[in-house]
Amino acid sequence: MKHIIKGFVASATLAAVVVGGQVAAQEPVRGGTLVTVLSTNVRNLNSAVQSGIVTGYPGAQLFASPLRYDEDWTPQPYLAETWEVSEDGLTVTLNLVDNAKFHDGTPLTSEDVAFSVEVIKANHPFKSMFAPVETVETPDAHTAVLKLSKPHPALMLAMSGQLMSIIPKHIYGDGEITDVKTHPRNNENTVGSGPFKLVEYKSGEHVILERFDDFFIEGRPYLDKIVMRIIADPAARAIAYENGEVHMGAFESLPRIINRLKGVDGLTVTPEGYGAIGPLDWLAMNTGGDGPLSNVLVRKAIAHAVDKNFIQNALMQGTASDSRTGIHPDSPFYNAEVEDYPLDLDKANALLDEAGFPMNGDSRFSLTIDFGWPDVKPQVEYVKAALKKVGIDVEVRASADFPTWAKRMGEMEFDMSWDTVFNWGDPVIGVHRTYDSSNIGKGVWSNTQGYSNARVDELIAMAAVENDPAKRTALYAEFQQIIADELPVYHTNTLPYHTVYSDKVGNPPLGIWGTSTPIDMTYLKP
Repeated sequence: MKHIIKGFVASATLAAVVVGGQVAAQEPVRGGTLVTVLSTNVRNLNSAVQSGIVTGYPGAQLFASPLRYDEDWTPQPYLAETWEVSEDGLTVTLNLVDNAKFHDGTPLTSEDVAFSVEVIKANHPFKSMFAPVETVETPDAHTAVLKLSKPHPALMLAMSGQLMSIIPKHIYGDGEITDVKTHPRNNENTVGSGPFKLVEYKSGEHVILERFDDFFIEGRPYLDKIVMRIIADPAARAIAYENGEVHMGAFESLPRIINRLKGVDGLTVTPEGYGAIGPLDWLAMNTGGDGPLSNVLVRKAIAHAVDKNFIQNALMQGTASDSRTGIHPDSPFYNAEVEDYPLDLDKANALLDEAGFPMNGDSRFSLTIDFGWPDVKPQVEYVKAALKKVGIDVEVRASADFPTWAKRMGEMEFDMSWDTVFNWGDPVIGVHRTYDSSNIGKGVWSNTQGYSNARVDELIAMAAVENDPAKRTALYAEFQQIIADELPVYHTNTLPYHTVYSDKVGNPPLGIWGTSTPIDMTYLKP
């Protein structure tokens, strides 16, 4: 199967052009300063070496990527104006635009693409993204040929802005590849080829960007400047939205803040645009060892005792959606037709009896539950109360800090934990890690549940190399049926990320990557 994708939008005035979830209006306005907000401090502006949504937002503006995505999960031209995938899936050829420049005026070439792949493979925490890429050939300045050891359909999503920044070899190639992670140009005098260039990064305060006039798409970006204020306190962010101090923000997840802002005139608050991020909340259960959680009947009893509707409607105040599997509901691979576990205390008690854990007085056995950040304490306390009703005593263990919790998870020193995990676009990148038996106990957000199923391993291995979308969907459908039946984790809900923007903002970024995509078509209305 050979794919040749052509076409590139260069005009700033075309109507109804959809790229990265932004629908270009009839007459977008040039100029103005967009004031936005980041909820946590930025450690590194270079998303080639640093994961995370607060890096992804400025990173996608500073650095261009080969592809970008529309709201239907369809790849669109960006640095690569066309691309081809060979019949055997082992060669991906990127035909680069011929007018891309870095912010210092140096032309961007295929050598920069090859260098960036090398840097990402050596430094980025998501090793599965480019693991099959063995070499990148550069037959000419505008052609990059990625040679793979095996078919790798996840590569297409990996080549978008959150995950594949193209960085300048002439700046970052001045030392060892691993030095790029701590390179001084990551946060100061940073040079990319994206629609905006860095003016100032001040840790804990702001990131300021301004239009790059030589951006390779004619007429863009529309904005003159972006000011990203760093406001960690949710209440302070809410006040800034309400007072009109900021025009836009993303990744708001506290239900009380979301619902508060929904009532503010002149603001739109929407969960649209996070499918590729794929944030999920779930109750993780350590299936390893010979404790109660090694028994699938116990895990099913726990699921029937924990009321998802209460979590979604009471604790999450109606801001979260249902989730039944490790794949986010907005993903084209999501299978909603899997076993669900409605609240049923009688069934939970019967399952625990069947599993060989009879009631002794008012208790059957004890478990611990951990959590890594304060926002999820209500969920953890609820699980404790819910499981007490079926005779499971739960001790809540708060960690001193996030690293302490992460260490417990990575070393599998826990019974249960409330966790939030991202899909990161393709299941190969963010889903397989949780269920692959070869990834047991490899650190936080690995297979910390100690889960092992030979058929699951086989399914995800086949899906990882299957280029046919229909066949791949079928493989993931069976995979989700198995994990929903065996419950190494109990999937409860999506994390309710929301984007907030004022009526002054045109074309807010509402594609599958949220603000982790170039916002060259966002503008301020007069």
